[in-house]
Amino acid sequence: MIEVKQLTKSYGDFTALNNFSISIPKGSIYGILGPNGAGKTTFLRILNQILPPSEGGIEWDGKALARTDLVRIGYLPEERGLYKEMKVDDQLIYLAQLRGLTAEDARKKMNMWFERLNVEGWGGKKLRDLSKGMAQKIQFVATVLHEPELLILDEPFSGFDPINANLIRDEIIRLNQEGATILFSTHRMESVEDLCSHICLIHKSNKILDGNKQSVKNKFRSDKYRLHLVHHETITFDSNVTVLSHEIKENVHEYVLDLAQLESPFTVLNALPAGVDFHSFQEDIPNMNEIFINAVESK
Repeated sequence: MIEVKQLTKSYGDFTALNNFSISIPKGSIYGILGPNGAGKTTFLRILNQILPPSEGGIEWDGKALARTDLVRIGYLPEERGLYKEMKVDDQLIYLAQLRGLTAEDARKKMNMWFERLNVEGWGGKKLRDLSKGMAQKIQFVATVLHEPELLILDEPFSGFDPINANLIRDEIIRLNQEGATILFSTHRMESVEDLCSHICLIHKSNKILDGNKQSVKNKFRSDKYRLHLVHHETITFDSNVTVLSHEIKENVHEYVLDLAQLESPFTVLNALPAGVDFHSFQEDIPNMNEIFINAVESK
């Protein structure tokens, strides 16, 4: 759907984004990850045509991204930008009309979203009179009201309590299931584990890695396994098995094992002595936070 080709954004001697290239598949939930200041927001602003690139370009469905494509995009910026002195319904309808909806259609969709997000009855209030969480919901409605093909969400869960964060999360998933491609930027790795099908890691303006989330995880597999047993006598493992850690929790022995020297990890199970109560055995696949730390340290 989106091909980003060698984007660079420079401000004098400072490079905010360096030779950045990714492919965003249609229908994906694509996470742009990295610490604050990595270049995530710069990329999203270029994609949304707020900033011009210094070099490189972006294609949408094989054609150069154009100003007319803005009606196909919904953008939720990290720094929210609605008008504090305008009534909620007036500005939502105005913004939807800028994206091609009629006032009548905009009002119908707005009322539907108000019901979905539990903000009925707030349309006549000014934004300055709303709580931060309520204002965040209104900003989200402004982003999705025109049913965009591409949703660009910069830290979409910022400012929400856990209940409303889950509500927004469920709406993001539903919109994706209905056909929207979701691109969101975050430094919260738990959001990536939960939502993303594809990821890109950015550090100090440079792409570190990108691709399908499971494929990325597979690249960082390390032959570590967790084995849970109940036993009363000392267990000695094969010489090809390295015990990385051993803890006892509520009478259950947890072993973290390096099995890189074994032809099959299940060999360790076959060698367990009689009388051992086997509980579980699973590969210790790194989470996204561990992958990010490993990827950064390897550069």
